[in-house]
Amino acid sequence: MVAAPAMTTRTTQPTRRERLLALLADGEFHSGERLAARLRVSRSAIWKIVRTLRELGIEIEAAAKQGYRLSQPVELYNRADIINALLQSQSSITNDDIASLDVLLAIDSTNRYLVDAQASPPRTAQICVAEIQSAGRGRRGRSWVAPFGSGLCLSLAWHFEESPPTLTALSLAIGVAVVRALDQFGDNEVQLKWPNDLLWRRRKLGGILIEMRGESGGPTRVVIGLGLNVRMPASARLNLAEQQATLVADLHEALGQRTPGRNALLAGIIAELMVTLRAFEQNGFAAFADEWRARDALRDAPVRVLLANEVISGTARGAAPDGALLVEVAGEMQRFVSGDVSLRASA
Repeated sequence: MVAAPAMTTRTTQPTRRERLLALLADGEFHSGERLAARLRVSRSAIWKIVRTLRELGIEIEAAAKQGYRLSQPVELYNRADIINALLQSQSSITNDDIASLDVLLAIDSTNRYLVDAQASPPRTAQICVAEIQSAGRGRRGRSWVAPFGSGLCLSLAWHFEESPPTLTALSLAIGVAVVRALDQFGDNEVQLKWPNDLLWRRRKLGGILIEMRGESGGPTRVVIGLGLNVRMPASARLNLAEQQATLVADLHEALGQRTPGRNALLAGIIAELMVTLRAFEQNGFAAFADEWRARDALRDAPVRVLLANEVISGTARGAAPDGALLVEVAGEMQRFVSGDVSLRASA
């Protein structure tokens, strides 16, 4: 038996809408009468709760004489399952390593939630996951779209007592951590695109956003945000293609039409993130450089780097020890610490 977790949490007892969502998670029809009896409310109250869930973007179908159901089954986040999987993992994680784990139905941004939270002791993790983000963020202020139940929205805060010398390369190491976790669920061809994208066959599988507060060489708190597509509905793919000109992939297809359980997947990623953060504090990016290079989606490819006032064309040559992108331009190596990078057609 696994001991009950001693970590703190800001979650409370499930609300009525969370309880209703759990009843509908199997994707089967449930009558309004039965749902009302389970929640000990009136049938009109059930209708009102369904309406609030729909307002969050959750697709709930209603049919006469059948009741309500989700448009497709979903494995909801379960705090107890996540904790047990973490404590039973091979990464030697204990209760003391996790300061808090908050599982939320809806929030504007999991990153913002942890940025605003009081920092935990050094080398402990504060974790927030949410089923729905209304203002999820990506790099350079872009939005991150994640339809209900289709992916992971995870943020993890970590406090370094002393800022590692190659902290600017942390997003690259975090990419390696996510790939390591995904490898546990089967063979895949996931690649890492500088500085923070996860790709599958040149389509976007996920993204990483890191926010830092601290002093150079001194205590530093980082908040790591991860958005990962697990199984995206066809309608969401079309919307992204039209609105953002983004081709997306999901883990279901990357793993050969298999979908891992979201709670097991989440626990695996959290465990690898914590292992990576500990190793990064001791050894910096050097401990991850070879693995990152092996998954580099831009390696030796012709690229364009879009800066504020110009576009640089060259050949990608990997990453420097501090995480800067190296691009060979007219026979000379140039370093880039920011900018949008894309593949370009060969001459």
